[in-house]
Amino acid sequence: MQQVPVSLWTLVAGIVVTAISIWIGHNHTLLPVQASQQAPLVDGFFNVMFTIAIALFLVVEGTIVIFLVKYRRRRGDDTDGLPVEGNLPLEVFWTAIPTIIVLCLGIYSVDVFNRMGGFEAVDHPHSVAHVNHASGSAIAATLNDTSEATTAPKIGFGASPSTEGKPADLVVDVKGIQYAWIFNYPETGITSGELHIPVGADVQLNLSASDVIHSFWVPNFRLKQDALPGIPTQLRFVATKPGTYPVVCAELCGGYHGSMRTQVIVHTPEEYQTWLTENQVAQKQNSQIVAVNPAELSTSEFLAPHVHDMGISAATLKSLVIGH
Repeated sequence: MQQVPVSLWTLVAGIVVTAISIWIGHNHTLLPVQASQQAPLVDGFFNVMFTIAIALFLVVEGTIVIFLVKYRRRRGDDTDGLPVEGNLPLEVFWTAIPTIIVLCLGIYSVDVFNRMGGFEAVDHPHSVAHVNHASGSAIAATLNDTSEATTAPKIGFGASPSTEGKPADLVVDVKGIQYAWIFNYPETGITSGELHIPVGADVQLNLSASDVIHSFWVPNFRLKQDALPGIPTQLRFVATKPGTYPVVCAELCGGYHGSMRTQVIVHTPEEYQTWLTENQVAQKQNSQIVAVNPAELSTSEFLAPHVHDMGISAATLKSLVIGH
């Protein structure tokens, strides 16, 4: 019986390992639901890394299992193994392949990072208007030019190069404190403990921290940005699926770091307008209530809301006040 060549077995094993790796790498359930324009880019990169990891695992562990079976010590065999001093081609192979893989993944990651916001030179001059309207830069950019200077650099991470030079549809100021997130909508004056945004809107978050470093992370958006004391940072994105998604602080910020969680609620445009209107009315009412100082009210003004409960008419109340 003719023996099957080792090269043929190697080819068959390579095809099987490749097929299994690709299938597992693209059919796993390790990541949460995608809910932003950035998520497919990150997931594509993750799937490639996971596919390569599965292939390497199968090759290494498969080789170990084969060697354990084929070269196991037989019963009654007490002889020494063959002396092997080295194999230069094999050593070059297992050094070159990982090197090539790492270089390719590095280039791919830079491309993904650039498509999600782009790189900016650290010392490249920027005007305030440019940074406020740009899609964001992936590394620190000093905000000073010949016409206007600022006191602190701003670090941003943007949605995509397609938004370059365009103002965001919605701007929200986000402050991290031990141990909560506070969201302020400067155009409406609304303050909330949750982030509410409309689906499909280009959203810009202006992040800051009042005490220690925090990190604003939305797993479903595949986005994370640090909130730094004294250094403004930005995060810009577009949500693609209505729903409620967790917001997690990903930077150890103290004893109760694990409880620093909230949620981002992605509304349909109609639902967002309803939420906006309801909160504007509620905030206006609250501000009016807070603004009223009972000490500054006259006797009739102070007692007016209680007239019905007192069982007297407004005219009687007026005469009593005048008489008093």
